[in-house]
Amino acid sequence: MFQKYKGILGYRRITMFINRQFKKRYNRKRIRRLMIRLSLKSFIRRSNGYCTKTSYVNIEDNILNRDFTAEQPNQKWVTDITHLHYGLGNKAYLSVIKDLYDGSVVAYKIGRFNNNPLVMETLRAALDANPDATPLLHSDRGSQYTSKEYRHITTQAGITRSMSRVGKCIDNAPMESFFGHFKCESYELKKYKSYEDLVEDIDRYMRFYNEERYQQKLNNLAPIEYRYQVVA
Repeated sequence: MFQKYKGILGYRRITMFINRQFKKRYNRKRIRRLMIRLSLKSFIRRSNGYCTKTSYVNIEDNILNRDFTAEQPNQKWVTDITHLHYGLGNKAYLSVIKDLYDGSVVAYKIGRFNNNPLVMETLRAALDANPDATPLLHSDRGSQYTSKEYRHITTQAGITRSMSRVGKCIDNAPMESFFGHFKCESYELKKYKSYEDLVEDIDRYMRFYNEERYQQKLNNLAPIEYRYQVVA
């Protein structure tokens, strides 16, 4: 199991995977002892200390106010962009919207440019997948999120906008956490020769994250499994 997922699973998640897939009831301490004996050590995720530069027009209050809990799907979304590299110094950008109810990625887009179309395409994809959603949507104060176009689309959709305070990346901690997991568990494990290789790997990770990445706080379910419980 450790090798299958390229060393990204620590003893807690290894325990969940084994217990769920093989219908066992091993405790975490036993799995931890065995992993130590076998010298199986997962990758450690570290913060990059990066914060987006702030715009000073069309800003919104921090309505979310670090309350990262939601009682139902599509009640609170968070969004952000991270930059990636491929080839000989080429850049790509990943825009993601995440639901705070179950941690699922409701939409993501990859582009070669960190611009308004990337963010608007992500937003439209999220709304297309959830046509009746009118969430609180939290972002930083980047230029895309303070643009007239973003303001227009969110207003038309009945979305309430919320934004992090200046220099307070922790105000959007769930997105910081997601990008940290993605980079530690996928992106930083290989070098990408082409843009297409990068896109393929991101698509693979998003499926894994939503459908296979069991989480203790979700009763050992993957985000989509947890979400379906409410629908059912």
